[in-house]
Amino acid sequence: MHGADARQWLENAPAASADVLVADVFGGSRVPAHLTSVSYARLAGRVLRPGGIYAANLADGAPFAFLRSQLATFAAVFEELALIAEPGVLRGRRFGNAVLIASHVPVDTAALARRTAGDVFPARVESGPSLARFIGDATAVRDEDAVESPEPPGGAFGIG
Repeated sequence: MHGADARQWLENAPAASADVLVADVFGGSRVPAHLTSVSYARLAGRVLRPGGIYAANLADGAPFAFLRSQLATFAAVFEELALIAEPGVLRGRRFGNAVLIASHVPVDTAALARRTAGDVFPARVESGPSLARFIGDATAVRDEDAVESPEPPGGAFGIG
């Protein structure tokens, strides 16, 4: 665990020096804009060892503009993506968390789906064609277009 700005830490980290990167980074209740671009995703990809996994905790609600843009952003850098979220969040019934998984190698999504389905808070795993449909026409985020994640509505996560 490191106590530094995530992007600055990645800029200074040695290449191919991490097996797993977990981004659970919020400024208040929002992901900072500078951690949402292709440039940031490239930094994460550079720091991962071959076969490494990037996981990011993201929050959004329907119509998922932020989440879809983040998936498109990481798809511009990583060959493999998966998304983990509670079914109610994925159906757009409520604002909530989703975990983006990115790797340069295939991810065992079947095993991941079994584990998340059996969790205390069961979740669904989207990947492949279903994830591509979810991303739709969203485009990758450039630094100059980056924005913070959306503000959670009152009552989400016990806020408000």
